[in-house]
Amino acid sequence: MTEKQKSLIGGVSILGAAGLICKVVGVLYRIPLAALIGPMGMAIYHKVFPAYNLLLTISSAGIPVAISRMVSHYVTRDEKQNAVRIFRMALWMLTALGLVTTVLLMAFSPHISRVQGTPDARAGYLCIAPSLFFVCVMSAYRGYLQGRRHMLPTAVSQLIEQVGKVAVALPLAAVGSRWGVHMGAAGALLGSTIGEGAALLYMMVQKKKQDREMQHIQRENVELLHGKTVARRLIAVSVPITLGACIVPLAGFVDSIMLTNLMVGAGMDQTAADILYGTYAGPVLTLINVPTALAMAMSTNLVPSIASGLARGDRELVKKEADTGLRMAAVIGFPCSVGMSLLAEPVLHICYRGSYEVSQLAVGAELLRISSLTIVLFTMVQATSGILQGMGKQKIPMYTLFAGVLMKIALNYTLVRIPGMNIHGAPWASLLCYTVSMVPNLFYVCKYTGYRLDWKGVVLRPMLCTLVMGAAVWALWHFLFGQAADLNRWMLMLGTALCVLCGVMVYAVLILKTGTVKREDLPARLRRFVK
Repeated sequence: MTEKQKSLIGGVSILGAAGLICKVVGVLYRIPLAALIGPMGMAIYHKVFPAYNLLLTISSAGIPVAISRMVSHYVTRDEKQNAVRIFRMALWMLTALGLVTTVLLMAFSPHISRVQGTPDARAGYLCIAPSLFFVCVMSAYRGYLQGRRHMLPTAVSQLIEQVGKVAVALPLAAVGSRWGVHMGAAGALLGSTIGEGAALLYMMVQKKKQDREMQHIQRENVELLHGKTVARRLIAVSVPITLGACIVPLAGFVDSIMLTNLMVGAGMDQTAADILYGTYAGPVLTLINVPTALAMAMSTNLVPSIASGLARGDRELVKKEADTGLRMAAVIGFPCSVGMSLLAEPVLHICYRGSYEVSQLAVGAELLRISSLTIVLFTMVQATSGILQGMGKQKIPMYTLFAGVLMKIALNYTLVRIPGMNIHGAPWASLLCYTVSMVPNLFYVCKYTGYRLDWKGVVLRPMLCTLVMGAAVWALWHFLFGQAADLNRWMLMLGTALCVLCGVMVYAVLILKTGTVKREDLPARLRRFVK
């Protein structure tokens, strides 16, 4: 294994790059999909994911993190046989969970779609349900390899599932659309299932390679874990993580029921409410999820890094990894929030012009500007959660997220019912949700690691660098291009690309010159370019 793969920044760069590519491909894929099935088809498509994501989180969120943490602990202590035992027990548990959740989603699909006010979504639920099984089984392989600090297989599997989905989903959506937009949406969702199946096959092959490597390892003179002991420890670690991870998908599921019904209850037409929800859940949240791939990569890498430091009894390493994780979260989150806010209108026109009306894109731009503020908060929540989970304090993120989601539901109910606010209340509620979660998380990270928050390095410097970058991007766009609605798609793409390039260059120079990112933070291949 290379040093780059073992380091926190190296692991983040591998998973982050793959995650970003997948998110960008996902955004681009939705452009022809929206043209095929239209706004109503996209509304149905996005209605399926909240319930699906909730079941997916219940079945596969906690155990992979537990595997990663426990495997990292035993590998650090050279107890590799116990690491293999942990994987085998987790694989059995996840296989069973995958089967149960697949059957549950299929059985309850008519009732869920009816409660959501979209009975036509049932076919979509049936098409995507088998992917729950594939993802559950695959997450055992991912957790094991991540615990051994092999991040590349996970990254490649993410690319395989995304590319496989796109290659299959669009033809299936085109064929399904002959029987209505709801069948077009179902065809696209079936493509997701096929992509997940392909990624699982790849991970199984990678595990076989690991098995061959393990054959050359002599049996250590250590006490081997009993199967029941492994199961108890996996459950003890994974249940709080699963409950915490379920909270945000649960809020999304509640949104899918709550937002449309609240707007209709306030006097809005059902079709108009569905289209507004589709605009928010579709283009807006899809674009917001692009930069969050880096936050997820950060959290995934922090868990084994912190666990490894604790296993060695090296508290200074734990503090150093916590500092690096928080700084990188800020360095990623601040510019993504500001950049997405500044370029909201042109990005939406590039991706969705022709699929949505100009008035819908204008509303989408307003929603995207508000939602972009959540990116920096989300990255900090993910980083602090990863640190706390790595330290065995997995219950804390569960409680803080639960408090945040309760606040979000209350604000949804209050704001969305206001006729002048309607769908705009949802992103404001999300903003407060992540704020309520982040602040106590940060407090407990400092308390349990002994780390003293570096306000200059984590907050002030990234924020100032971002403000200068934002000013440069704003000036370039407004002086050279003006209103997005007045430009054709090619000019929009050129202008957006120039602004992104300008922003990246300005920000990269600033964070290096100010010491926000240090030379030792960078992967080895990049250090030679920085003096």
